[in-house]
Amino acid sequence: MNFLSKNIVEQIREIVEKNNFFLIELIERGNRNNPIFEVYIDSSSDLNTDSCAVVSRAIAEILDAESSVSSNYRLDVSSPGIDRPLQYLEQYPKNIGRRFEVKFRLSGEIKKINAKLESVSGNKLLFSGNKNEQYQIDYADIIKAKVLISF
Repeated sequence: MNFLSKNIVEQIREIVEKNNFFLIELIERGNRNNPIFEVYIDSSSDLNTDSCAVVSRAIAEILDAESSVSSNYRLDVSSPGIDRPLQYLEQYPKNIGRRFEVKFRLSGEIKKINAKLESVSGNKLLFSGNKNEQYQIDYADIIKAKVLISF
C-alpha cells in the first residue's frame, strides 16, 4: 500500500534531515480515502515533542499541497521508542550508560550479549558485560541492537 510517490517520500526525508534528524521509518497504512502516515524520526541527541511538531508541520505542508493525497489523511510523527532496535550509528552515543541486547557477528559466528554501552569511538562500540567482560564491536558487525528497559 503506497499512497506516497517516491518524490514525496524524498521530500519528507529532506525535511527530516534539514531539521537535524534522521528518518527511521515511514509507514503508510489505512486506505486511499483515509491514509495514515507514521513517520519515525530520531537524532543523535534527545528528541522531544516540540521537535516532532516542527517536522510534522513541515510534512503536512507537503501533503496538503499534493493532489494525490486525500485531505482526510492522518500524520503521526514521533520517535521510534525504546522498544525498537537502533538502526544508525548516530543513535548510539545518546545511549551510553544504558544496557543493550546486542546480536553481532564475531569470526563468522553470531553472538548475543546483554551488556552496557560504555563508549562509542568512530565505528567501534565498547560494551561491558556482567562479569567485567569487555566487547569492542565494530558497528558493521551488529545485526541487531536494542536498548533494554530498566526500572
